[in-house]
Amino acid sequence: MQKLLHELQVHQIELDLQNQELRAAQAAVEAGLARYTELYDFAPVGYLTLDRQGVISQLNLAAAALLGAERAALCGRRFGLFLDEGDRRAFADLLGRVWASTVPQVCEVRVDVAGRASRIVEIHATRSDDGLSCRMMEMDITARKLADEELDRHRHHLQQLVEEKTVELEQAKVTAETANIAKSAFLANMSHEIRTPMNGILGMANILRREGVTPQQAKRLDTIDASARHLLSVIDDVLDLSKIEAGKLILEEAPVAIGSLLANVESILAERVKAKGIHLLIESGPLPHQLLGDPTRLQQALLNYATNAVKFTETGTVTLRAMMQEEAAASVMLRFEVQDTGIGIAPEAMARLFSAFEQADNSMTRKYGGTGLGLTITRRLAESMGGKVGADSTPGVGSTFWLTVKLKKCGAAALAPAVSDAEAELMRRYAGQRVLVVEDEPINREVALMQLEAVGLVADTAENGEEAVAMARKTRYAAILMDMQMPQLNGVEATRQIRQLPGYQDIPIIAMTANAFAEDKAQCLAAGMNDFLSKPFIPKELFAILLQGLSRREGWRSLPPA
Repeated sequence: MQKLLHELQVHQIELDLQNQELRAAQAAVEAGLARYTELYDFAPVGYLTLDRQGVISQLNLAAAALLGAERAALCGRRFGLFLDEGDRRAFADLLGRVWASTVPQVCEVRVDVAGRASRIVEIHATRSDDGLSCRMMEMDITARKLADEELDRHRHHLQQLVEEKTVELEQAKVTAETANIAKSAFLANMSHEIRTPMNGILGMANILRREGVTPQQAKRLDTIDASARHLLSVIDDVLDLSKIEAGKLILEEAPVAIGSLLANVESILAERVKAKGIHLLIESGPLPHQLLGDPTRLQQALLNYATNAVKFTETGTVTLRAMMQEEAAASVMLRFEVQDTGIGIAPEAMARLFSAFEQADNSMTRKYGGTGLGLTITRRLAESMGGKVGADSTPGVGSTFWLTVKLKKCGAAALAPAVSDAEAELMRRYAGQRVLVVEDEPINREVALMQLEAVGLVADTAENGEEAVAMARKTRYAAILMDMQMPQLNGVEATRQIRQLPGYQDIPIIAMTANAFAEDKAQCLAAGMNDFLSKPFIPKELFAILLQGLSRREGWRSLPPA
């Protein structure tokens, strides 16, 4: 009995221990279940369990809040009843996919609750392991969707604004281009209308001078010539600045002889320098002889500097300098300076010197004249030629204006020999040859006729392109001087037709026109003309271009006189 009692006591102790362990395990399970329930109930997203008929069997507090009712009242109700009618079919399709697959399914629906705005809910649903229920997680994405919609509205509005601004910019571009075309057309027409009578004025003055005049008459002719050329220089400055601003300035590539260029500037200013009683000096360091660039524009830039120097210098000297600043294998950077002993420029005026329509002191315009465009044009020309401009000045002492330009090196073969006296050479080699002058303006026809006859050439005239083509069919001309703007048939189209005539494929046709723009020259050359002479011109320019054209064609020396 004692042994049995002992065994019973031992078993009792073991049972007590097991009961303690069971109670501890149960407490742990209950604690874990409580934590799980707490996590489940207070999760920030909704959790629901539905049976195969879509009836709610379990849900947490977040899901109940989203459906707008107490949790107890929601169990046993179909989840689909809380959805927007338009979304119920999509939810039914979701459940169909859940029962047919183990892969989680996703859809978006709208939850409608009485007295509250509908909410947009994203549902993630998956089938339970036994296949009897569906576990769902639902998230309220209303704020995100509204933000996306707002972002889409802003994006759409921004796109509309961009499209509207693009249309406005296109319209502004078209308007600006139209205005630019109108401006160019106006300037071209203005240039033509001024240059045409100017050619007659300068031409007749030159013819009168050649026929012999008294000293007093010669002085008056000089005044006419100087006044006309001053007006022409103003027009040229306006046109040049317009071309530069429009990006239509085209630099030529031709041989540049720096010595000749400086000599030309000296020759042009010689009379003004002599009249003022000052001295013009030329200084030049060692320079390459074979260079390529735009000699006309380079001379124009230097002449702008030198003309100003002479204008503002009452006593002393004006010095032109040329020197090499840098040398590379294929090019050189040259520096030109024009130094004077004139009135000088105040320091506060230096910054605006190279701006359009500016002078150091605008009150000087009344005393010295000028448009204020020369320095601006010089700056743009230098920049176009890869260089820069600048100036140093001391009031009452004088100024030094400088510019740099980059010129290409070339072989000696690129330099054509210059003819010192084109007029005499024309008379010697081509006297008696017949030339056709095509010009609709009577005075300019008369001027050209008299200038050509002065060098022994025989000239016929045509008043328009149609007459020119008809005359070219009947007569073989050694050269043709062709105006551009004429009635009935313009010079460009007339040139194209003449080039189709037998024997006229290489006859020199020279544009002699008041159209001074680069595109006019390009149009003439494209039509088949050989050269371009812009009105007004001096006889020396006409004779030089005519001699060049006649010399270019082999066999003309043997043409019989007309």
